[in-house]
Amino acid sequence: MTPASEMALEGLRDFSTIKWYIIPLLAIVFYIYTAEIKKARDSGNWDAVFAGLALFGTDFLFETINGWIFHLTGHSALWTTPGATALRTTVGWNIEIMFMFAIAGIIYYNTLSGDKNAKIIGIPDRLFWTIGYAVFCVFIECLLNMGDHLVWEYAFWKRTPAGVLPIFFCGYFPLFLSPMLAVSLKTRAVKILYLSGIYAAAVTMNILAFGFLGWNY
Repeated sequence: MTPASEMALEGLRDFSTIKWYIIPLLAIVFYIYTAEIKKARDSGNWDAVFAGLALFGTDFLFETINGWIFHLTGHSALWTTPGATALRTTVGWNIEIMFMFAIAGIIYYNTLSGDKNAKIIGIPDRLFWTIGYAVFCVFIECLLNMGDHLVWEYAFWKRTPAGVLPIFFCGYFPLFLSPMLAVSLKTRAVKILYLSGIYAAAVTMNILAFGFLGWNY
């Protein structure tokens, strides 16, 4: 087990580490969602809410997979967050990251043009911003890695020209592809089914890991 993994396990889901600043952060998340829900009730368009839930649910699933990688290898997750936090929820996830990704899908949606056929430099608007936000997040991850807030252990997942490609293609591109898909589906029922599938997969994997197998990640 890597030193970063051992550090990440210390204080894992320890509620004594909670800091007061997470309360206003939680209020901000609630405000953003309630504002979008109010607009959705008036307009009948729930896509902003669906986008927010899609991205957060996908991140929840990815963090679960990351935890499984940690347990199954007994060595390290793909990414580890051993540093100071108000609450570390898994070895690679903390409350600050959760709040950010809870609203990232709404940010993505509000960046889109109202025209579904709009293009930017010849790329469909929705795909352009999927790529753009994914690239931006990879850049931020590199900065966090430079400060040892986010630790990468494996040679194929590194702060190098070749090493950032898996981070982009396996991490952030599909993460922002999820809200793009959610808002592109034709009916509200299908969108809800899509979201339900994401959350069902993540919840099932965690129940299996924690409840039946006794894993800790």
